[in-house]
Amino acid sequence: MKIIDKGDIRVRKPKWLKRKLPSGPEYEQMKRLIRNNSLATVCQEAQCPNQFECFSKGTATFMILGERCTRNCGFCAVSNSPLGPPDPQEPARVAEAVSSLGLKYAVITSVTRDDLDDGGASHFINTLGEVHKVAPHTLIELLIPDLQGNWRALAKILEAGPNILNHNLETVPRLYSRVRPEALYKRSLELLLESKKIAPAIPTKSGVMLGLGESREELLETMDDLRRYKCDILTLGQYLQPSKDHLPVERFVPPEEFAELKNEALNLGFKGVTSGPTVRSSYEAEELYREVIESVE
Repeated sequence: MKIIDKGDIRVRKPKWLKRKLPSGPEYEQMKRLIRNNSLATVCQEAQCPNQFECFSKGTATFMILGERCTRNCGFCAVSNSPLGPPDPQEPARVAEAVSSLGLKYAVITSVTRDDLDDGGASHFINTLGEVHKVAPHTLIELLIPDLQGNWRALAKILEAGPNILNHNLETVPRLYSRVRPEALYKRSLELLLESKKIAPAIPTKSGVMLGLGESREELLETMDDLRRYKCDILTLGQYLQPSKDHLPVERFVPPEEFAELKNEALNLGFKGVTSGPTVRSSYEAEELYREVIESVE
């Protein structure tokens, strides 16, 4: 059984977090495509527990704007300190990968680039445009950083026509100074609300990690905040410590508690909820999107 360090305490990883690591031609094809096109995926960079499953299904979440972030969040495995400007050829390479794989649904996210005037918005727009050129029927979800509150940049992203606009809250407000020291809880909520004001027809989505020390009451208040700020879709998943240098896991939340929280979220009015120990923001994203669209229709 895997053991995770937690200071002087050693926390055992529970059996429900064990994942079989599938392999096969689709998985190997995805790995080759990513390597040959010099692409980054959040699946690999953030050590997502679902990457083997998703790769085997021929799906992935592409990470643009490089492999290094200007922020240094306590939960994230992505390296910090970006090296140089964004690669102008990256949008075309992502589009080629989406087309080559024949994806019906693609998630495009990024590192945070506070060093760029628009927070990388123009790069998102260029990538979305390139994908639309070669794969016009592919549905695209954008998982964006907070853009430091630049709502003009947000408006330009939305004008480019993503199918879903995703921005993760990550945790409850009390833990922001420890988990997301360079982010603002209220600013992230405001991004979701501004998105609905600018483009009401585009569903908004956010995700929260569990097991960082939040109480159930705090989590329910955060979920309520998301609904008050017009968030349509919610994902809840277990935080996993990427290395001994990252924040420790305070608690492993059992599957039955995730199921209870899903019911709580649906009762609050979320149109779609995915909740479980191995859920990540882009896990089963297409299925969740279609569920929400069908509920609106």
